[in-house]
Amino acid sequence: TVVARNASPGLAAGFAAGVACLGSAGAFARLQCEALPVYGRPGTNQERTFLAVKPDGVQRGLIGDIIARFEKRGYKLVGLKMVWPTEEMAAEHYADLSKKPFFSGLVKFFSSGPIVCMCWEGKDIIKQGRQMLGETQPLASKPGSIRGDFSIDLGRNICHGSDSPDSAEHELKMWFPEGVNDWGKAVDASVYE
Repeated sequence: TVVARNASPGLAAGFAAGVACLGSAGAFARLQCEALPVYGRPGTNQERTFLAVKPDGVQRGLIGDIIARFEKRGYKLVGLKMVWPTEEMAAEHYADLSKKPFFSGLVKFFSSGPIVCMCWEGKDIIKQGRQMLGETQPLASKPGSIRGDFSIDLGRNICHGSDSPDSAEHELKMWFPEGVNDWGKAVDASVYE
């Protein structure tokens, strides 16, 4: 479930303290106001990234495998939804590649079926998430990475992940305009010092 939130930024510190208390008490909570912008706080344990399982990954039933890898690593899923993008949405998402010769094919493919949009949170998630995905070219990806284990063709490379804090901010604002769920994870004390 994706929940939009409207709140005063002045409440952020109080809610962050509440999450810390709940996490150390071994409980979890759904925060009642937005303590973070949708793109999180880059460079902290609250850094966020956008990840999409592309139509090929959805068709092949890899959504659960991909989610499991990120959860087992210790990252927290704070946004999740399935969307069938229009060509316009796909073109906006890949606007930085609009001058490339493969752009129209990429747009057609990305809008050819449903995708699963995710917002992940955790320390260094943008960089680590890209490493977990593997190289854009699957044949150059190491075994153990998502692309190294599940794909062989550049045009069907399973996932998209933000490659910088700026792209994460743009993509999360685009795909999650209604916001994401801020919640305390009971095992955070087992993941972070």
